[in-house]
Amino acid sequence: MSTGIPFAKMNGLGNEIVMVDLRGGKRVLDAAEARAIAARPASRFDQMMVLHDAVTPGSEAYVRIYNADGSEAEACGNGMRCIAWRVAEKTGRQALKFETNAGLVDATVGGIDRITVDMGSPRFGWRDIPLAEPFHDTRAIELQIGPIDKPILHSPSVVNVGNPHAVFWVGDVAAYDLGRIGPMLENHPIFPERANISLAHVTSPTAITLRTWERGAGLTKACGSAACAATVCAARKKLTGRAVTVTLPGGTLGIEWRADDRILMTGPVELEHEGVLDALASV
Repeated sequence: MSTGIPFAKMNGLGNEIVMVDLRGGKRVLDAAEARAIAARPASRFDQMMVLHDAVTPGSEAYVRIYNADGSEAEACGNGMRCIAWRVAEKTGRQALKFETNAGLVDATVGGIDRITVDMGSPRFGWRDIPLAEPFHDTRAIELQIGPIDKPILHSPSVVNVGNPHAVFWVGDVAAYDLGRIGPMLENHPIFPERANISLAHVTSPTAITLRTWERGAGLTKACGSAACAATVCAARKKLTGRAVTVTLPGGTLGIEWRADDRILMTGPVELEHEGVLDALASV
């Protein structure tokens, strides 16, 4: 790996994000390099947002998203807020558009504590999530962990909000060892592309408490796409309305599933430090 690539270490509610801007060049990072960057304390990340030259006119950049294990993610809500604030700070533009593997993403920057990202429309069809077998009603699929007659978790709602999610409804999100259960469920055969696994507790018609095991990253303090997934799944089950405050270990996000089917996520970001990715050997 060549030397001298600047990076910004940020976080969205404690979800650790590294932003690398490769626009204007032909440099591409691979999975091994992503893992090497994540292994260094100064550039440790849950997700890395790598900006390349835009293809679509009017968009700021094409964004590749890497998980800490080197795999690529289609969407990352907290990461999108981070790069939106960073680009807005440098350009003065408050309304921004980015390209991702999940499609075009619009963002509006009202300040470092209020960035709104349009996360697109949810997909509920079993092929779209995707699942390995047909389920007519994805509000609750047949999946459980633990004894058949007394499962620990069962009947999750599933959805794709740019990436696949399974949401288990519980009375206490802290009552389960998600660090142990999460990897098993992430890699369950029902999810051919793996899945993000969340525990959700609906505390009122406008509030959800959430913990998430992120696909390719593990336990994180916040997952923006999981907050979106929990909101739309809760609304589908008529557990909440379509505008919800989601409380994650790292803080709160405002999620609105609008009547036009778009999901808007609003929350803050933090810039921790800047540095240079140097002397990283190709691995």
